[in-house]
Amino acid sequence: MATTDRQTATLALAHALSAAERGLPVFPLSATKLPALRSPHHDEDPPVHCRGACGLPGHGVHDATTDPAAVRALFAAAPRATGYGIACGRPPHRLIGIDLDVDTAHGNDSVAALQQLALQHLFTIPATVTVLTPSGGRHLWLTGPSGVSVSNSASRLAPGIDVRGTGGYLVGPGSVTTHGRYRLAPGTAHLPPAPCPRALLRLLTPPPRPNRPAGRVTPARQGEGLVQFVRAAHEGQRNTRLFWAACRAYEHGFGDALADALTDAARSTGLTEQEARAAIASAARLTAPRTP
Repeated sequence: MATTDRQTATLALAHALSAAERGLPVFPLSATKLPALRSPHHDEDPPVHCRGACGLPGHGVHDATTDPAAVRALFAAAPRATGYGIACGRPPHRLIGIDLDVDTAHGNDSVAALQQLALQHLFTIPATVTVLTPSGGRHLWLTGPSGVSVSNSASRLAPGIDVRGTGGYLVGPGSVTTHGRYRLAPGTAHLPPAPCPRALLRLLTPPPRPNRPAGRVTPARQGEGLVQFVRAAHEGQRNTRLFWAACRAYEHGFGDALADALTDAARSTGLTEQEARAAIASAARLTAPRTP
């Protein structure tokens, strides 16, 4: 391993240990922001859905720990790790990550969207730990109350706003990826993660949908409103509406079934089929479940 690689790996471990000392469960990441340790079950057929019960490392976010000795062992097993992930939803902080993406391709302003939500639902965005991403986005760290589980989502709150909750993770500050370094925003390093405002927490934990008789509602019927939403797009909002609708469809499990209808709707607004398919594929990737 080159000297620079060794220095990067050493710094990644140091940052991870520092986070663990503050009660944040951590695990090693590769430069692609994915878990650095390969699953011990990768060759097993049929696939094994293990969350670490086997006792071996290589289960992604389920490896996360605050124990310094265990953190060192994980990084020793992943000598090419260049960063670390912080597991969300775990005590004592029960971290909730608000990921504000920069998405110039779809014309999204996620910071403005969050501010609009705050005005609409009467909450204040608190001063809290903020991590700047290499792409120009930012992660806001919030804490959740005991007994409340926040799910991971992509652009459900608004286009460009992703949420990392139970079962998800954030890339820790000091991590180095193929696109650059994650770093703390000036003036936030001394702050603790702020409690999530109650009004925002209600948006992050919507009430469960009522059960409906099986077999009566088809994916096409469920997605009719999403298709109409895309068809009603004007120039300047076509990509944004398509991307948002596709995210909702994939989150509800009928994205593939609705993809052709969404594509046709997008073409009626002036997008090419290639542009529409690319936006839908991007939504599918963003909403895909993270696997250990």
